Amino acid sequence: MPNTYKIVITGQVQGVGFRPFVYVLAKQFRLTGTVSNNEEGVIIQVTGPKESIGAFYKKLIECPPKVAKINNHYSRATTFKRFDAFKIVPSLKSGKLNVQLTPDFAICDSCKIEIADQRNRRSGYPFTTCVNCGPRWAITNTFPFERDHTNMVDFGMCDMCKKEYADPMDRRFHSQTNSCSSCGINLILVNTKGRPIKIPQRDVFKKIAILIKEGSIVAVKNTGGYLLCCDAANQAAIKTLRTRKKRPAKPLAVLYPSLSLLKQQLEINKEQTNALTSPERPIVIIPNTDFKGNLALPELAPGLSQLGIMLPNSGVLQLLANEIHIPLVATSGNVHGSPIIGANAIAIQELSKIADYFLHHNLEITHPQDDSVVKYSTKFNQEVLFRRSRGYAPNLFHARYKTDEKIMAMGGHLKSTIAFLPNDYLYISQYLGNLDHYDVYDRFTKTASNFISLFEQKPDIILTDKHPSYHSTHYGAELSHRFSSKIHQIQHHKAHFTSVLGENNLFDSDDPILGVIWDGTGFGEDDQIWGGEFFSYQSKKIERISHLEYYDWLAGDKMAKEPRLSLLSLADDSLQSVIMEKFSEEELSIYQSLKKQNKLKTSSVGRLFDAVASLLNICDKNTYEGEAAILMENLVLDYDLKSCKSYLSCFNPGISSTEIIKNIYEDIKKGVSKQRIIVNFLFTLAISILEIAKSKNHKQIAFSGGVFQNTTLVDLLLELAPKEIKLYFHKELSPNDENISFGQIMYYLHVNN
Repeated sequence: MPNTYKIVITGQVQGVGFRPFVYVLAKQFRLTGTVSNNEEGVIIQVTGPKESIGAFYKKLIECPPKVAKINNHYSRATTFKRFDAFKIVPSLKSGKLNVQLTPDFAICDSCKIEIADQRNRRSGYPFTTCVNCGPRWAITNTFPFERDHTNMVDFGMCDMCKKEYADPMDRRFHSQTNSCSSCGINLILVNTKGRPIKIPQRDVFKKIAILIKEGSIVAVKNTGGYLLCCDAANQAAIKTLRTRKKRPAKPLAVLYPSLSLLKQQLEINKEQTNALTSPERPIVIIPNTDFKGNLALPELAPGLSQLGIMLPNSGVLQLLANEIHIPLVATSGNVHGSPIIGANAIAIQELSKIADYFLHHNLEITHPQDDSVVKYSTKFNQEVLFRRSRGYAPNLFHARYKTDEKIMAMGGHLKSTIAFLPNDYLYISQYLGNLDHYDVYDRFTKTASNFISLFEQKPDIILTDKHPSYHSTHYGAELSHRFSSKIHQIQHHKAHFTSVLGENNLFDSDDPILGVIWDGTGFGEDDQIWGGEFFSYQSKKIERISHLEYYDWLAGDKMAKEPRLSLLSLADDSLQSVIMEKFSEEELSIYQSLKKQNKLKTSSVGRLFDAVASLLNICDKNTYEGEAAILMENLVLDYDLKSCKSYLSCFNPGISSTEIIKNIYEDIKKGVSKQRIIVNFLFTLAISILEIAKSKNHKQIAFSGGVFQNTTLVDLLLELAPKEIKLYFHKELSPNDENISFGQIMYYLHVNN
């Protein structure tokens, strides 16, 4: 007797070839029924012998499509229904969206082979995709994920593409982004005045390769936004790019044409290789100490012994790589401080003073995204996400929350993101940037509006930072007024803490958890500038139990841009000769006067890093955020715990920055090397954390804040921690302020303070 079952699959299951996979599998088990997408995921109705349905369901869950990620699933018997065959039926939306969204996927190996094969009908077509790869979130306007809901709706499939789309044995069976050169997206190469370079489509990448090798800068529209590209071995071209982009020292990403060439020139490990070739295809920060190529290293990453490396993530970049065969600079297509550009007209308007040529295409980008960035620690290969964007956003996997309230969190200010909980899932936008810049703020507000429109849900609750001057705080108040939503302010560092607690599912822990939250700045509950905090979490309560000893906060935001000011704040009389070398008499008079009158204090570990960098004459003025700390870590090639020493004599009541600075200066006068001093400094911080955990009797420690992007510090903690102490780091989010929006929602849901 045949049975009918309803099967529901949720997670990353739309736009990943799940329905075609179900169709083929059902045919193998000789089952009849239907499969469709809806606002909750993939819905299957299947009729056949109970044993066959059970085997079908088992294989469905255990061996899903390559880029699918199943969160939840169930199968239950339902009223018997007779079907003539098994069919993929049109998606029906009967309610509001309650499904994980689909991020962009890097070009797969099969599509890569096709575009390089002159005998293949997709030879040279840069927008070749299949169910396993291609843009998703970048071109999505609404869900369920169907062609009509994306910007591919503008490109009707030709007969050949329709045939593939309808063929169950083709990997483009029901591929919503399917297209070819006959029916798909067109390229156009233009100069800075917008005048086309007359050239056949098939020769566009050959021409770009020639232009780049001649020293030109080309703005290439990728599937997620524009990239500014030039020869990574051409010193003059890179210097020109830096001058035009007003980016004097910040490292530039390097696009390698192939993994094989990368391995010839640079030593990479398994974790780095896996990330570089993953569907997310992020930029991976890799040491270049054993570099064997001819790149202009000082121009690519001034003062650094590491490179940000990426491999082609789309047909556009792959075809360019196939023609040029050399590493390229591939940095975000934007002007300094602005978000990555996705629109042709804006690119011409904003980038015409930077690029010499533009490669446009006519696929509209709804959600422009920067490339994501990751780094792995040297000793323990601990992954640290520096920027979460293309390939990761807007999903947060394994996050499912039941609440009747619709919650939107506005995040922080410098590395802004927006988090939204409109249903059973929590969504976090791609990295947006510094809200001081109008273009970033504009994209920030549009992202909030897009979320509200996409999910057809107005927020009941708005969550903001407690900082009264953050633009995200102001916009949260504006949304609250517009939608009559309740608004709650959550302290910055407590949001950091609850973010890492949430990622590691620690809210139900019976034992107290020490939260070590170290960053540059955050508005504290005592109206001081926090940044070196120790919290304890237990029984849904957070208590601030210690912090870096307060020191003077000088000259407002200028302090974060000039490490010498942090040194001035922490210097005692013994360092006067050092201070006098870093300031003019007039400057010193002004700042010393400010110091005497100052009432604003800080516990910032980020600024302590700045002070050490200035004291070591590594960096007195940052040209990009975090430059001093990055240059410091860069000097650490390795370390030996046996030779490490602490710059602190005790750890209670808190960590003394002034004592650390004083003892570092003593080592400088003794001629101790910078590398050894930096290792000792990081060792001091790591050992102080463990000592405070011991004194407070905490066996679990959770870390968040931008300071924990320092992978040497992370390695030291992992090596020094005794077995009885469990350490928790971020896994899917960056430790920097990108996680604040998530932490705000976690705080609201789980903490009773």
